[in-house]
Amino acid sequence: MSILAPNSQILYREIHIREQLQQHQFCNSGGNLNLLKSYGFCFVDKRRGDWKKKIKREFRIHASWPDLSRPTAVEMQPIEDTEQLDQILASAKELSQPIIIDWMAAWCRKCIYLKPKLEKLAAEFDTKLKFYYVDVNKVPQTLVKRGNISKMPTIQLWKDGEMKAEVIGGHKAWLVIEEVREMIKNFV
Repeated sequence: MSILAPNSQILYREIHIREQLQQHQFCNSGGNLNLLKSYGFCFVDKRRGDWKKKIKREFRIHASWPDLSRPTAVEMQPIEDTEQLDQILASAKELSQPIIIDWMAAWCRKCIYLKPKLEKLAAEFDTKLKFYYVDVNKVPQTLVKRGNISKMPTIQLWKDGEMKAEVIGGHKAWLVIEEVREMIKNFV
């Protein structure tokens, strides 16, 4: 038997590209429908006089809809002074609920890029902990010193009125989010 292609890798590459192009994704109000199409190979037996072709096609459909009862992002609340931080820590201690504080600056490009990603993460842990942010240029320096902040962005987890862990986000946002996720899993 032989394959009707000058090179089997060309045939594989062509089928693989077709498969990728045939994969459709339809989105409507947050739901999606994936239509996957897979191809078979065409074999020809040249020893026999008849040309037999074998073509296999399969269709698999997978539909999924998001949970619309949960928010996709939760806006982080600002902390503007030391008294407000004390009130937030006291209420979190009463509820025995940890909080996340994002120490950022309006001029920091990485901070600005990271904030919406943290808000999406806040939606995942909406019932377990609260997310806050502090713009270090708009608050008194006593608040910044209390957080012991030297670099931005710094994401801290506070539990029982004390800072338990922190992530300094000087690298790519997705890595920072993964580190924050691990930090949350260790303390929640």
